[in-house]
Amino acid sequence: MLFIRLMHRIEAWRQRIPNPWRDMATTMFFVGGAGVFCLFLSGFDSSGNHPGLIFVLAVALVSRLTENYFWGIFASLCGVICVNYIFTYPYWEFNFTMTGYPLTFLSMMTVSSLISALTTQIKKAEQMRRETEKEAVRANLLRAMSHDIRTPLTGIVGNTAALLENEDSISRDQRRQLLQDVSEDAQWLIQMVENLLSITRISDTHAAIHKEVEALEEIIAVAAQKFERRFGEQTRVEVTVPDEVLMVSMDATLIQQVLMNLMENAVLHGKTTSLIKIELSRKGRFAVVSVSDDGQGIAENRLRALFNSQLSEVSHSNFDRKKNMGIGLSVCRTIIKVHGGDISAENRPDGGACFRFTLLIEEESNEN
Repeated sequence: MLFIRLMHRIEAWRQRIPNPWRDMATTMFFVGGAGVFCLFLSGFDSSGNHPGLIFVLAVALVSRLTENYFWGIFASLCGVICVNYIFTYPYWEFNFTMTGYPLTFLSMMTVSSLISALTTQIKKAEQMRRETEKEAVRANLLRAMSHDIRTPLTGIVGNTAALLENEDSISRDQRRQLLQDVSEDAQWLIQMVENLLSITRISDTHAAIHKEVEALEEIIAVAAQKFERRFGEQTRVEVTVPDEVLMVSMDATLIQQVLMNLMENAVLHGKTTSLIKIELSRKGRFAVVSVSDDGQGIAENRLRALFNSQLSEVSHSNFDRKKNMGIGLSVCRTIIKVHGGDISAENRPDGGACFRFTLLIEEESNEN
């Protein structure tokens, strides 16, 4: 656990360095750190057995945190030179004439280079796997949206055509009802398009999402105000936040989209929802956001499929296709996953549903 936290700190430090110099700074940090640590240990252990292993570890870390093969191989070469020149007798001199030296350092160079190459290949394979998974999620979401987006468009065209063709014969109440239906379809269509834009931003391999450290309670407040402008007459929103300000590195627009989707689902699918509670709390290194309602809850046989990215099963089953819950929740899952968090759903014992997601807290920003 301590090593994982240290790696997170190092990665945060790397992100502050401009991109062209990031890999060089990482290489110098670990190779230089290995050299300093070996000098420190040499005061306690004069056997000279530890430098080779320490520099091999440094090479592995450099290969893990940098891109391509160059810096791992460069670290391997620096490690071999340092071990030979500084930590092998005769000290502070190059000597390849003594028995075993060529074989020893050739072996070290080979091992270090292999570690560098294997680590880089593993990183590339993992990156390809993530890209493939992300592309599959995007394809499923876009396929479901493209199919379901026709429904509100058909409703808007039909209702407006009825208003235009029967302007003299239609009553005021009928006209108002048709306009109300057009407004609802348009609002749902806007939400669908916002989800579509969110997916496009997440899945664009050429432009990663833009994260900034912000107070999560402010994002919740903005989403709640936006929601109340649309549903305030029928549903009340209560927000509870801790005394501590929780700073999170996030794309604020996408997190607002998650909150809006969860609150709108509570109204549209909870049916009897009159109160939505948003609670922000801290659990270890994570900020936890709970969105609960007093509606009818979720059918038990649907809980496992709520966040399923395979929307062909979710979007055309017992859900209302016009106001599809599967698409919105799959978008939520994708957004939270990209932010390194988790999302879950459950039914409340006293009625209604509760959706909960987590985001990693920026410790340094929070302390400042």
